[in-house]
Amino acid sequence: MTTRHLYLARHGAADAFGELTGIGHRQASLLGERLAGLPVDAVWHSPLPRAVASAHELARHLPDVPVTEAAELVDHVPYVPSAAETPPSWAGFFDGYDDTEAASGQRLAEALVARFAKVPDTTAEGARSDTHEVLVTHAYQIAWLVRHALDAPPSRWLGLNSANTALTVIEYRSGLPPTIVMFNDMSHLPADLRWTGFPEGMRP
Repeated sequence: MTTRHLYLARHGAADAFGELTGIGHRQASLLGERLAGLPVDAVWHSPLPRAVASAHELARHLPDVPVTEAAELVDHVPYVPSAAETPPSWAGFFDGYDDTEAASGQRLAEALVARFAKVPDTTAEGARSDTHEVLVTHAYQIAWLVRHALDAPPSRWLGLNSANTALTVIEYRSGLPPTIVMFNDMSHLPADLRWTGFPEGMRP
């Protein structure tokens, strides 16, 4: 059975200008050490600087693995819920999003799913091989892919938070629904590097 293994990671901690901090570099390097034991075929990253730097930092531990930008991984709101779908804690968050912005975000979200949330493509020889791909992206994009894997309502991406360089793994197999192997796992990070990117009140 052919399987696509997606290793999803939010970029490392970044400053107010969106640049990776020293902590972010350490987080990304530790994630790279964890991934080094896997047969990684490719590292894909968002075009934004914090994701680009994170991808290249972790890829230092993955010799000869190509590192490539994927526009679909850029940070964006994948789905703007209606008022009835919006939890009270998110009230006001979507103020100012007009129909054009919402439609653009949804198109990007659909493109993200179409490109990555599927079994491996058929090769030129007509065969399919298992693939192992790392996606360095943003919290909302990880939430959207997890929501899709669960076949949950579009608004369910809300509240699926990911810490910086936490690891989420989803597998796609021919003829079966997606499998969420793990979500927001930080076991590769020491205690002082965990939970960054989360609101203070949500750090256990």
